[in-house]
Amino acid sequence: MDTPALWWSLLYFFALLTGYYVLRPVRDAMGASADAQAVFPPGLIAWAQGMGFNLGDFTLQVLFTGTFICMVLLQPLYGALVSRFPRRVFLPLVYLVFIACLLGFYWAFDSAMPGRGAAFFIWVAVFNLFAVSVFWSYMADVFDNEDAKKVYGYIGAGGTIGALTGPTITSLLVERIGVANLLLVSAGFLGVCLWCILRLRPWAIQREQRNREASGETAMGGSVLAGLRLVWQDPLLRALAMLMFFGVGVGTLLYNEQAAIARQLGVDAARTAYYARLDWGVNLLTIVIQVFLTRWLLRRFGVAPLLLIPAGAILLGFALLSASPLPALIWVVQVMTRASEFSLAKPARETLYTRVEREARYKAKAVIDTAVYRGGDLSFVWLHKLLSGFGSHVVFLVGVGVAFGMGLGAWRVVRAQKHLPETPAAKVVEAGPA
Repeated sequence: MDTPALWWSLLYFFALLTGYYVLRPVRDAMGASADAQAVFPPGLIAWAQGMGFNLGDFTLQVLFTGTFICMVLLQPLYGALVSRFPRRVFLPLVYLVFIACLLGFYWAFDSAMPGRGAAFFIWVAVFNLFAVSVFWSYMADVFDNEDAKKVYGYIGAGGTIGALTGPTITSLLVERIGVANLLLVSAGFLGVCLWCILRLRPWAIQREQRNREASGETAMGGSVLAGLRLVWQDPLLRALAMLMFFGVGVGTLLYNEQAAIARQLGVDAARTAYYARLDWGVNLLTIVIQVFLTRWLLRRFGVAPLLLIPAGAILLGFALLSASPLPALIWVVQVMTRASEFSLAKPARETLYTRVEREARYKAKAVIDTAVYRGGDLSFVWLHKLLSGFGSHVVFLVGVGVAFGMGLGAWRVVRAQKHLPETPAAKVVEAGPA
C-alpha cells in the first residue's frame, strides 16, 4: 500500500463531501418548505391548482418523483460515457459537468429565478449519488481488497471530516453571504476533487498491472445498459440492490418525519441551520466509529459485522419509535441510522467492489447507487404520505417491516460475498507499460 495514494484519496473524499454538505442543508431546507411558491415554478403550481390540490402538501413526494425520473434518464447517458471513454476522460468530465451546473445555479439563486428550489433539490440528489458512486468506483481501481480493508476506514474518516466542515461553513456563512455564494464555495471544493483524480491515476494503473487486470486507460466497451443486466443476473449484486432498497426505505421514513418537525421552524435560514446542526451530529459520531472501530472490524471479521450490526440497531430503533415516536427519539434514531451507514455499512459494501470486474464496478454499482437508491426513495416517500394520515405510530410500525427487509438483504450479501475471489478474475490481461 502506498501512503501517498491514501492521502490523495483522503483529500479527494474530504473535498467531495465538504462540497456536498455545503449544499445539503440548503437542499433540505427546500424540501422541508410547505410554501410551494418558494420551491416550484408558477406553471406547475397553476396546473396543480387546476387539478384541485395544493402542491405544497406534496412537496417531498413531487421532488423525490422528479429525482427518480432524472436518475432513470441519466443511466443510459452514464453507461455510454463509461463504455466509450477511458477513465482519464470520463472521471474528470463528470466533475466538470457538476461544476458547470453549480455556476448555473449560482445565477438562478442570485436572480431569484422561480422554480429554482425544485430544480436544485433534484440536482443535488443526482450530484450526491453519482459523484460519490464514481469516487468509490475509482477507489476500487486504486486499492485492492487487502489494502481496502486497511484504508477505507481512514478514507471514510476524511470524508466525514469534510461532512463536518461543510455544514459548519453553511451555518457560519449562509446568513452573511447568502445561498448563491455558497454554491461557489462548493464549486471550489469540486475543483480540488479534479486535482486529486489526476494525482491518483498512476496508482490505479499500477494496481491493474500488478494484478494483471483489464486497464482503465482504455474504453470499457460493452452495452450502455449492461449494469441492469449484471444486477439482474449476479446473486451478490441482487443482494446489494435489495440491501440498498430497504436501507433507503428506513432513511426515507425517518427523513419525512424529520421534515415535519423542521416545518415548524419558520424561515428557510432557520431550517437550513437546523439541518446543518443535525448533519454535524451525525458526522461527529461517524468519525469516532471510523477511526476506532471500522478498520479493526474489517480486518478481523470481514464485512459481516459491518453490515449486520447497523441492520440490527435500526430494527431496534424502529421498534422503539413504533411504541413512542417522540421528536427527541426520532433525532437519536436518525443520527444512529445515518452514522452506522456511513461508518460501517458503506465501507463494507465498497470493499466488495474491489473483488468484482470493472464493468460491475462502474456500471452495476452505478445502477444500485443511483436508480435503485432513488427507486427506494420514490417508493417509500409515497408510502409515508399514505401512512402519515394514521400517525407516526403506524409509520414506524410499518418501518419495522422495512428494517427487517434491510436485515435480510444484509444477510444475503454476507452469504453471497463468500464466493468472491480476492481479486477480480474476469478480463485478465498481460501486464505491460503504462
